[in-house]
Amino acid sequence: MDDLDRRAARLRALPPSCGPVRLVAVDGHAGSGKSTFAGRLALALGDDVPVLHLDDLASHAALFDWTGRMLRQVIEPLAQGRDAAYTPYDWNLRRFLAPRPLPAAAVVVVEGVGAGRRALRPYLAALLWMDRGAEESWARGRARDGAELFGFWDDWTAAETRHFSSDPSRPFADALIRECPEGYEWLPTPTETAGEHRSFTHSDGLPPAY
Repeated sequence: MDDLDRRAARLRALPPSCGPVRLVAVDGHAGSGKSTFAGRLALALGDDVPVLHLDDLASHAALFDWTGRMLRQVIEPLAQGRDAAYTPYDWNLRRFLAPRPLPAAAVVVVEGVGAGRRALRPYLAALLWMDRGAEESWARGRARDGAELFGFWDDWTAAETRHFSSDPSRPFADALIRECPEGYEWLPTPTETAGEHRSFTHSDGLPPAY
């Protein structure tokens, strides 16, 4: 069993946080490597673990104003022990598509910028933060998407800066995840910063490093 498998086993052992579901959030700056890490973590957690990408809930018109859709389409049914269904946004067609199912599995991974926002933290079993700085992350994202999307990235980085200024996630993380040449390093959490402002329902008191 490698380190990621051991960490995954500890996450699976956490108490449910949203009905019968353990919601594990992966947050961080755009371009920080969240999607890749979330995919690898989901594989380590088990074949039955779905990954919800918050890019599917955002849209051109509402880069960060997706909390209501998340609560109605995902959190509410999962909290009631029912499978969820959300309407994913197609960034090329610029419209929402037909509902996509999200099962009420034992563990569900939610990845995306803002996954650890204030409104969602009470429903999270764990919040993981990709420990890569904003400028480096954004440079990676721009290089990945190409020059034709530079205008979008200009708008995005301004919106992301506003979001994290008013609703930061990193201070409330249970672990900081740093990508290494081989695998990932799980770093101590900034608990001194979070302190009494933590709002988790089930993860308080658990060993910080998982």
